[in-house]
Amino acid sequence: MKQRSIATLLICGGLLGTAVLGLEAAPQPQTANPAPATSTDQDATQKIRKAIVADKSLSTYAHNVKIVAHEGKVTLRGPVRSETEKQAVADMAAAVVGADSVTNELTIQPAK
Repeated sequence: MKQRSIATLLICGGLLGTAVLGLEAAPQPQTANPAPATSTDQDATQKIRKAIVADKSLSTYAHNVKIVAHEGKVTLRGPVRSETEKQAVADMAAAVVGADSVTNELTIQPAK
């Protein structure tokens, strides 16, 4: 019982102290929680990744491009070795989701 009274006092005292001092609780940061990927988006990502990795003529850079699928739209990001690779990866994505649903943000980084 004594522990319960102390806990109540501490809670009430904290609230009272906040009210008396004019302090407000710190606002919680607003985080944008994007909608979770749908199974359709996950399937599209898997199909595109599988097609890219299966093409052994592509560089390791191309095999590791970032594929972001959201609401049926796909964005491709990252470096590839040539314009040919850039187009090949974009074509593979377009074969899965359609050309109008692909945003190609791939960059060309030639071998040094």
